[in-house]
Amino acid sequence: MANHHPRLRLNRRAIASMFATLEANYSAVARRAADFPAGELSVVFLTDNALAQLHASFLDDPTNTDVITFAGDPAQGTAGEICVSVDTAARYARDHGREFADELTLYLVHGWLHLAGHDDLVPAKKRAMRRAEARAIKLLSRTGTSPEFSLRPCRRRNRFRTL
Repeated sequence: MANHHPRLRLNRRAIASMFATLEANYSAVARRAADFPAGELSVVFLTDNALAQLHASFLDDPTNTDVITFAGDPAQGTAGEICVSVDTAARYARDHGREFADELTLYLVHGWLHLAGHDDLVPAKKRAMRRAEARAIKLLSRTGTSPEFSLRPCRRRNRFRTL
């Protein structure tokens, strides 16, 4: 787990517990019989600019996005990587009257579902993914394993010196 956002505060153990809960309840959340890919799961918290650079480099699209997932290789011991934009989550939460922690948790769940084989490019599959997200969020709430996130206040440097 890597936090590359200068203002994000997180609890790594709580995030690991969230993913453990999701994986332990995979069939109930994803409504699939298969298991989540085996191996280490990498999670990276980024700024809008950093995630847009990844988006451009790997998907030939330089625009901002909320989540990018990279499939892992279970034979190499990796389940995959979830990269999320903290800035996008904060902005969306503010603009839509949502809690920042809830929005960022949703992005993590969304990325986890992508690694589990869910797709949101086709309307019918997108609806199925939204239902799986709702089941996952409900599970995390019921089990008390939704992680808390917060943002440190911006530090503004005084531009004017008092003489």
